[in-house]
Amino acid sequence: MRDLDYVAAVTATGGGRTVWLGGIAVPHRRLVLRWLRRQALRLADGHGRSLPPGSPWLRARDVRPVTFHGTDAPEGLRAWAGDEGLQDEAICALESGHPALLTVVDPAVGLRVTLVGSPVGSPGGSPVGSPGGWPVGWPVGSAHQPPPY
Repeated sequence: MRDLDYVAAVTATGGGRTVWLGGIAVPHRRLVLRWLRRQALRLADGHGRSLPPGSPWLRARDVRPVTFHGTDAPEGLRAWAGDEGLQDEAICALESGHPALLTVVDPAVGLRVTLVGSPVGSPGGSPVGSPGGWPVGWPVGSAHQPPPY
């Protein structure tokens, strides 16, 4: 069995609540970045229409959809996923033991969607603030609450 050295998670915050939309634990930082890019594009492409189908090999780990009320957040997600310079910065952060983080805001309703990847157990590298690098009580690949939006 391989060590799962990296984790990634996507959360949505609005109205004082944070909801975990999905996450993954993987053995390599490039897989974290690949997953985060895929989720950013899935969320952005789902704006105004049904979310694209999940990947057959990651279906259980694809994030739940979010309804955006404006185009700012989807455009921000798409821009991050398509910018090679930002992708290089994210890989460099992971290589140096720091989290790679992206937060986009839907100003129409104050919704914040955060994508984060980090090495397991890195100082300050927990996806949603738990010690040890993974949210306590949140299993990989499932979400327990419906989104508040």
